[in-house]
Amino acid sequence: MHVQAVHHVRACCLRIEFSDGKVTEVDFEPFLRVSAHPAIRRYLQPRRFKQFTITDGVLQWNDFDLIFPMADLYDGVIR
Repeated sequence: MHVQAVHHVRACCLRIEFSDGKVTEVDFEPFLRVSAHPAIRRYLQPRRFKQFTITDGVLQWNDFDLIFPMADLYDGVIR
């Protein structure tokens, strides 16, 4: 299982397409807002949040500075 495509929907929300055809919309904002770590909270900035990439089928930001478990992305809930 891997991420095939990602589309920015709004603010901190992405539509993620997986290799098995499943499409999930994930809102990262609640997770980012409750984080006490400034390196994570900086992704609340729209410009920075939109700089995600897919590397070898994995959704990530800034050379793996921010990454989430594939199962969480697939379920659409960031824990």
